[in-house]
Amino acid sequence: MAEEHKTVPPWKVLESKYSYRDRWLTLRSDTVELPNGQVLSPFHVIEQPDWSTAIALTRDGNVILVEEYRHGAAQTVIELPSGIIEGPGEPVEHMKRELLEETGFASDEWHPLGSFFANAPRLNNRVHCFVALDARKVAEPKLEDSEVIVTHEVPFGRFLQELRDGSRTFHGFQVGTMWLLHTFARRTRDERLAAILS
Repeated sequence: MAEEHKTVPPWKVLESKYSYRDRWLTLRSDTVELPNGQVLSPFHVIEQPDWSTAIALTRDGNVILVEEYRHGAAQTVIELPSGIIEGPGEPVEHMKRELLEETGFASDEWHPLGSFFANAPRLNNRVHCFVALDARKVAEPKLEDSEVIVTHEVPFGRFLQELRDGSRTFHGFQVGTMWLLHTFARRTRDERLAAILS
């Protein structure tokens, strides 16, 4: 017998107040009524623009990573190129520009991997994920005044092993991107992605 599909009704927003707003985030405090009639206040939501991230792989099998100090973590982190999507345009166009500006790399072959919520309980934004194949250096990075970024090319197989054995620390949303890449590699059987299936 098939399981009956049930859905959870949404919360009813009774009131919203904004206590902080700038270019990067907005803090909203909601008073909500739960489906059982209970009122919850305040329930904080952080509104942010969507993010994009890319796994850029070179023709010789390296993954492009960026090293940058992250003040929230209070440490320097080596991560996938990523950025906030600002203004109109498709997420892939924002990511192409971000990769070029941060690293000087470009690619003619981009594939969408999918998207997911960054953190559905408290954030309202999504992460859009891409793989860029046969990436190559075409220019020097054009960094903003606030950015100090070092680009790394790491053999993709070594990078994957470091993720698997825990010797590389990574953003949670970028681990999600790696999972999407795995499903893409299984579906396409692209030989350039064979390392992720081994």
